[in-house]
Amino acid sequence: MRKSPWLSHAIVLTLAVLIVPLLSFFVMAMDLGEQQPKKKALFVWGGWEGHEPKKCVDIFASWLAEQGFEVEISTTLDSYLDEAKMKSLDLIVQVYTMSTISPQQEKGLLEAVKRGAGLAGWHGGLADAFRSNTEYQFMVGGQWVAHPGGIIPYEVNIIDHKDPITAGLADFKMNSEQYYMHVDPANEVLATTRFSGEYAPWIKSVVMPVVWKKMYGQGRVFYTSLGHVARDFDVPEAREIVKRGMLWAARVIGEDAKPRVGSK
Repeated sequence: MRKSPWLSHAIVLTLAVLIVPLLSFFVMAMDLGEQQPKKKALFVWGGWEGHEPKKCVDIFASWLAEQGFEVEISTTLDSYLDEAKMKSLDLIVQVYTMSTISPQQEKGLLEAVKRGAGLAGWHGGLADAFRSNTEYQFMVGGQWVAHPGGIIPYEVNIIDHKDPITAGLADFKMNSEQYYMHVDPANEVLATTRFSGEYAPWIKSVVMPVVWKKMYGQGRVFYTSLGHVARDFDVPEAREIVKRGMLWAARVIGEDAKPRVGSK
C-alpha cells in the first residue's frame, strides 16, 4: 500500500515538534554549564613584613587563578566589611601576622566562614593574627606561642595518608621556625612535628600539630604552621600541602566537593 505524501509530511512535522525542543533543551543545558560562575577567592595580606606576605601570596594566588578561580588580592581588612562580597566567596586566604582587627571587620570574616566560605592560611598569617581576639582563634583552631631556637632543622611527620591534603606525601625536612602552639583538640590533625628539647628542655618529645583542618559553622578551615618566609615553599611538600589545603577549604577536593570551572 502506497503512503500518501500528506501522511509523510505529517510524520516529519510531528518528529520536528518533538525533537527540536529536546535539542534546544540540551543546548541550553550545555550553555548553562559553560556559564557556571567560577569559584571566588579573596587573598587578604598585610601585618608584619617579616613573614613576606606579598611574596607568599604571589606564589599561591597565581596558581589558584590557573586552577580556574576568580582571584582578588586585597591589602586591607576593610574587605571583610563588604557583606555582598563576603557572601559571594568560596575561599578566604588570610596572610596577616599580628596587627589588630576591628569588631566590624572580625564580624564580617567570622560570619562569612560560618555561612560556608572556606578559610585557609599558613604560619603567622593565620595563627598569629589578632592576638586579643579569642573568637577568631576559636575559628582558626590554634594560636602561636613560641618557636624555640628560631630557625632550626626539624622534621614534619605525615600522620594521615588518606586525607586528600596529605595523601601520597612522605615525611619531610624543614629548616625554619618550628611552631609551638596552643591548639583546639577538635582539630583533625594531618601532620605533626616532635620537639627535641634542645632549646626548651621542658618540652622534649612534645608532639605538635603542623597541619590541620576543621569546621567553623558551615565553613571549612585549613591551617599549616609551615611558611615562615616565601623560600620555605621551595620545599615541594610544604607548597603542595598549602595548594591542596586551599582546594579543600574551597570544597574542590574532599567530601562534598563541587567542581570548579576552567580547572587545569
